[in-house]
Amino acid sequence: MRYLVKISYNGAGFNGFQYQMKGRTVQAEIEKILNRMHKTPVRIHPAGRTDSGVHAIEQYFHFDSGLDIPVSRWQHALNSAMPDDIAIHEVTTISPDYHIRHHSKGKAYRYRIYQGDVRNPFEKGLKVHYTYELDETKMRAAMQHFVGTHDFTSFTSAKSPIENKVRHIYRFDLIRTDNGYDFLIIGSGFLYNMVRILVAYVLEVGQGRWDGARTPEVIAAKDRTMVPKTAPPEGLYLERVFLNDEEREAALEKLKRNR
Repeated sequence: MRYLVKISYNGAGFNGFQYQMKGRTVQAEIEKILNRMHKTPVRIHPAGRTDSGVHAIEQYFHFDSGLDIPVSRWQHALNSAMPDDIAIHEVTTISPDYHIRHHSKGKAYRYRIYQGDVRNPFEKGLKVHYTYELDETKMRAAMQHFVGTHDFTSFTSAKSPIENKVRHIYRFDLIRTDNGYDFLIIGSGFLYNMVRILVAYVLEVGQGRWDGARTPEVIAAKDRTMVPKTAPPEGLYLERVFLNDEEREAALEKLKRNR
């Protein structure tokens, strides 16, 4: 049987999602438990990979198993062995030819900052402390240039091995919170470090270091050196993975109504 698993995790204690030779990873923790249950190696396949320190409110992976465990028992079986910074929310059966990375229809990310003169130790690892004054109007105006289909070469890591850097952004919103801002971005897919680079750029526009009116020029340049900064990982959350077009469109419609 092939199983689809919905999980969340606090990324502060992980060196990213994907298995690595050194450092603790989400994939390694989950596979260690599955390997013990199956007494043989089991590989999980995620909807996407998050970097070191990045969190997930909703992440998915799938795996294959021949164990005679009712689907209703899988959640408890996995949660009873999971470390306390990973939670299993749902386990369902799916078609043997279903692949979460190829079949999902987009993702939503949220980036969180808080402001103030003094750091809040209780936000450590969960939000980024940002001390500079920000012009909200300038940030909102710059963000709208990213909505639509663009080549995001200027806003991805130079290390990215993917040749096609064209992605579609459905929404890029700025949300005022009690002590700062959340950046919410929904897209067809995202390149390596893309969200963190976009946020770093918009914050610099808010400070007045970048003229937001030049954003189309920066996009068109396809030059990563134009925007060298990357926002810290701890403010980033994979908020949602859309399993189908209907889920994505419903979420976009809800945001439109709540504007």
